[in-house]
Amino acid sequence: MTKTLILGASGQIARHVVDMLAERNDAAMTLFLRDARKLGRDVPANARVVEGDVHDAARLKEAMVGQDVVYANLAGDVDAQAQAIITAMKDAGVRKLIFCTTLGIYDEVPGRFGEWNNREIGAYLPPYRKAADLIEASGLDYVVLRPAWLTDADEIDYEITGRNEPFKGAEVARKSVAALVVQLIEAPGALGNRNIGVNKPGADGDKPAFM
Repeated sequence: MTKTLILGASGQIARHVVDMLAERNDAAMTLFLRDARKLGRDVPANARVVEGDVHDAARLKEAMVGQDVVYANLAGDVDAQAQAIITAMKDAGVRKLIFCTTLGIYDEVPGRFGEWNNREIGAYLPPYRKAADLIEASGLDYVVLRPAWLTDADEIDYEITGRNEPFKGAEVARKSVAALVVQLIEAPGALGNRNIGVNKPGADGDKPAFM
């Protein structure tokens, strides 16, 4: 039985993760979010809900105890949130962390799409970069995800790039990112301290097709 703590469980990618894990008999979930009403669904039989804020150290540590893996898909002051998560995981003795950031934090997006991406979200990138740096220096067993621009396409179709490789593609479905998260949650052994870009194959362009 794999026990997963999902931080930001009402998020759009996280909702797909919850749906996918709800079908697994060997999975148990703790859904951590500020307001349970924002789940927008019935709580799966293999899940429990904890209302709380990541910055509430006692509440977060309480939710951490006994977990096998933590999946975080947050927004806002993600660097401060990352530090709070790292501290709580170490206090609770939890090792595995999957943390979703965004593309562009290493200036790894090439060409005209990279220039467009920096114009659109450049001001938001520093906290995500700092969060990734904190996680990489944490001593935890981690995967940092850097998805392309997100769509609501009902598909699972993605490819990945490494930490020091040029980013590919301009977009990817939230459902695809969720499928990768579930694959990582269910994989035996260590996560392997990876930093992964995620995009839909062939989705190259000067900007996402929906923009």
